[in-house]
Amino acid sequence: MSSILTNNGAMVALQTLKSINTKLTDTQNAISTGKSVGTARDNAAVWAISKIMESDVKGFKGISDSLNLGESTVAVARNGAETVTDLLTEMKGKIVASQEQNVDRAKIQTDIVALRDQINAVVGAAQFNGLNLLSNRDKDAGSGAVNVLASLDRSSNGVSASDIGIGKKDLGTAASTVTGGTVANLTAAATLNATQNESLTITAPTGAGQVFSLGIAGVDANGDNFTPGDYTTGTTAADAQKIMYIARDGDTAGDVAKGLAQAYAIYAAEQGLDTDVLNVTASGGDLNISSTVTDATDTLAARVDTLTSPTEVVIGGGLEKLNDIDVTSDSGADAALVSIEYMIQNAIDSAASFGSAQGRIETQSNFISSLTDSLKSGIGTLVDADMEEASARLQALQVQQQLGVQALSIANQAPQSLLSLFR
Repeated sequence: MSSILTNNGAMVALQTLKSINTKLTDTQNAISTGKSVGTARDNAAVWAISKIMESDVKGFKGISDSLNLGESTVAVARNGAETVTDLLTEMKGKIVASQEQNVDRAKIQTDIVALRDQINAVVGAAQFNGLNLLSNRDKDAGSGAVNVLASLDRSSNGVSASDIGIGKKDLGTAASTVTGGTVANLTAAATLNATQNESLTITAPTGAGQVFSLGIAGVDANGDNFTPGDYTTGTTAADAQKIMYIARDGDTAGDVAKGLAQAYAIYAAEQGLDTDVLNVTASGGDLNISSTVTDATDTLAARVDTLTSPTEVVIGGGLEKLNDIDVTSDSGADAALVSIEYMIQNAIDSAASFGSAQGRIETQSNFISSLTDSLKSGIGTLVDADMEEASARLQALQVQQQLGVQALSIANQAPQSLLSLFR
């Protein structure tokens, strides 16, 4: 049955042409934007995944900037620590030369002071964007470490940031200042007589500015091994400052033990004490107390104290003993040789620590760069258009469009044939 009111052929041709035009529009959009999934309408699930990944890429770009800043900061500190090590090594050469009596020690002392001033200049200049990792004199919690944003960790619980922690070192020469306070014992005394090796366990510091002190006391019943008074520091607050270490922020029990051991070695050199009579070394968080000359008639006791409620505590620099070096006398030259060895080791440890941190940051930076490239590649795989396929599809759809237009035209002309029935 033919009808002039309902043209089924035209309707079918029109629907087909509309479908072809829709596909053609989608293909043209893919070609013009380069994306097969440009909006959530195209593929909601894939679009959502790609947007999450794109946000991660944006975050990793910020992390890359943070790592570059952190690496530059640590590199400056490492260079500063290495320079300080070189200057201390040069200073050691001067100190060794001063061991000879037939030299002009006054001129050597002048050179040492000049090197000390140069160390001050290097430490003061070793800052990047106002941050100096070679100074750790602050008493505020968290001041002893710097966190560099290193990564974003995505899990089912959400996204969290992870950091690379970099501990500050202290290579300044400012002197410590401790005024007032009362002495409180932290550990029981380690006593040597017939027993010639004991240890003291250090209590971890409660915060920056806590003053730890090593007190010693000697008794020689028959007076044949050592002079007791030389190995006795006393118990007053002033006595507690003879062999002391002031904790920096972030210090552990091991740091305190190492600091007290170094302080004793320098004190022994300055006072002319025999380390065979009493020696103090650090092992982790313990102080090892030893003697090779004590017998049952002798007593050597060591204890670790702290100063409580001092009216003033100013944390000195890690190289503050540079201020005490004076090679113009025999005893001063001997003590300086002991001091410089410990300070060189501290500077080397600082440079090595910064070198390790810089290497870790560099490795993380390379990883973030590779990860970002992988994420971009993954996003492209999900949403980018296959241009070869799109080109072939475009040509096919254009042909289909032309045929659809012709089919619609033929269908629209079909009712014209009905006029011949009425002639």
